[in-house]
Amino acid sequence: MSDGCTRACAITEIVDETSTVRTLYFAEPFDFRAGQFVMVWVPGVDEVPMALSSARSITVQNVGEATAALCGMEEGDLLGIRGPFGNGFPDDGTILAIAGGVGAAPLRPLVMGGRVDTLLLGARSAGELLFSRDFSGAARVRTATDDGSAGHHGFVTDLLAGEDPASFERICVCGPERMMHAVLCALDQQGIAGRGYFSLHRYMKCGIGLCGSCCIDPDGLRVCRDGPVFTGDLLLRSEFGRYCRDASGRKRPV
Repeated sequence: MSDGCTRACAITEIVDETSTVRTLYFAEPFDFRAGQFVMVWVPGVDEVPMALSSARSITVQNVGEATAALCGMEEGDLLGIRGPFGNGFPDDGTILAIAGGVGAAPLRPLVMGGRVDTLLLGARSAGELLFSRDFSGAARVRTATDDGSAGHHGFVTDLLAGEDPASFERICVCGPERMMHAVLCALDQQGIAGRGYFSLHRYMKCGIGLCGSCCIDPDGLRVCRDGPVFTGDLLLRSEFGRYCRDASGRKRPV
């Protein structure tokens, strides 16, 4: 369990995964569980939650002010990191993992640790299939791309038709919320929503369950403290797949 103190971490290596995604490596590893996150302080910009993509790395997609600043950093630059926080994915039993886009990052430690039996990996194009070469040596991998440049031409959720989710004890999922919600609906139709484990992304500030900015309706579960990974049976009756809240607390569609 983290003590919540901020560590100064120097960037020792940077790997360009795609044109918009970079992995930043640090010298010292974190003791963590796959799916847990850290609060990353970018000096002069903001502090944002980021999943650990290995014991000593975060994988960043350039989508906003803070992530743009992270993607612009160089080896030797310093970041402030608190954590890890949250509960993470289970790592026991037979596991089907489903990853969409940069959602492959939180699942990477689970796959590379040899805990995943089958991985369904999706992205917009072949060049955006994160860690696909490494994953292929660690699990049975099936891919899907929106443009058909690799694997199945279509969504990663289409690949579920060729699998038997009920034969797995755990289904671990991370990616765009609409994709994850489609997976949840498919599991629910088979009566196995409770076997699904979904990593939620919500606006958060404190990371330790105090500010309430990441609470989800209707039960007020805190994504930072009660999650970020939730079982599908809990999410069936929640806002998941319908809306989230911005920094002001206003609802916006996912």
